[in-house]
Amino acid sequence: MTASPFALAPEQWQHLAAARQAYTDTVSPHYDETLQRVTQCAGASGDIGKADIGALLMWKRLRADTPWAAELMALADADVRRVTAAATAVARDTSLSRSAAAKAGRAALASLPGFRTGDALASAVLTAAAPDRMAIYDRRAHSALHTLGVTLSHAPGRYSRYIEAIDQLLAAAPPPIRNWTARDMDIALYWLNHPTNTTTA
Repeated sequence: MTASPFALAPEQWQHLAAARQAYTDTVSPHYDETLQRVTQCAGASGDIGKADIGALLMWKRLRADTPWAAELMALADADVRRVTAAATAVARDTSLSRSAAAKAGRAALASLPGFRTGDALASAVLTAAAPDRMAIYDRRAHSALHTLGVTLSHAPGRYSRYIEAIDQLLAAAPPPIRNWTARDMDIALYWLNHPTNTTTA
């Protein structure tokens, strides 16, 4: 591990770039259509409803046969949209750093069933709401940070720390990685330790 966890060795940056390219080469170009559609709707409406959350649930391949899913479905869509509108507003607020916006957006979602713990679905909602600022959290991306020597604890506030880690990686990265979006970085992290990725040893 290097002196700074964000000053990666040249081969680590190469592995990240290769993982990002491998994702593009391996995954269907249509896979993210669901996320893109929810993003378009959120861009127009400024909120995300139950149908959109259901679409993101499928896109993330998360289970819906859970008590929280029934609780969420029992809420009025207007009430869900009020919560997600607040989360959207702070996630898009450029007066806040990305990590501060992530923290505020994550906190805004916490009142909804399914968003009280865990960051996978919440990060998908926030990324759909603010695609130029937020990134998807995934256990594989978390594991990849560890592989790179970057510690990310599971303590409360993990999502904002995850976004901060991505920002610091991007700031320390050589070109062209430095010009990636946060979403590009989360894809590279996700694919870095993916079982089908053979670009890294």
